[in-house]
Amino acid sequence: MSRRTREGYQGTGPGAITPDGCAVELYERLPVGDEPEIIGRAVPAEARILELGSGVGRVTHPLVERGFTVTAVDESPQMLERVHGARTVCSPIEELELDERFDVVLLGSFLVHAGDPRVRRGLLRTCRRHVADDGCVLIQREGEGRHENLPHERKIAGGLVRVLSSDPVSPGVRSVHVEYVFPDVRWTQTFLSRPLTTEAFELALREAGLAVDAYLTGDRTWARARPVTGRP
Repeated sequence: MSRRTREGYQGTGPGAITPDGCAVELYERLPVGDEPEIIGRAVPAEARILELGSGVGRVTHPLVERGFTVTAVDESPQMLERVHGARTVCSPIEELELDERFDVVLLGSFLVHAGDPRVRRGLLRTCRRHVADDGCVLIQREGEGRHENLPHERKIAGGLVRVLSSDPVSPGVRSVHVEYVFPDVRWTQTFLSRPLTTEAFELALREAGLAVDAYLTGDRTWARARPVTGRP
């Protein structure tokens, strides 16, 4: 991934905008969800975690507070400036080459649904390259119906998230347009998403040398994968 704006990705609103259209100041406002609880139940206590695409530390900070040692990776230096209590590495995920492996590699924020399959393959190769042989990779997936019955909105602390549209732009790829509305400011983001069936998701992991060990939530939006023995 280039640090330049990527084709099909854009954002509007005040403050720095990352190459994939994320507004840094927006992500400082967004509350953390149930990610820390899901992760905490799925991995050993005090595990060393490599968090890919950490952003401003929305998930990083609760993990650090729970006693995990976190290395936070993001390609946006403006995002990483907001991270505290964790080691930070500024790099596109696909290009990451750390000379170490981790108990846990975390790929959240639906990054596995990158519109370009070459990007998805690069993300998963990075996961496999950095996970210990006896470690695991946690991956967040889109839920069923995510691209249906639009527009829809949900409340967040102090504002609203509106998913306005999800339109097909090429075979298997959709362009999603979202707006975030607060009393004092509005941001938008447009990004590409490639929906994956469970079968397609598991095949993509196998091609990267990973195999699903368990689905961690009833809706299968979080999966835990293990390295396949004998793969680099």
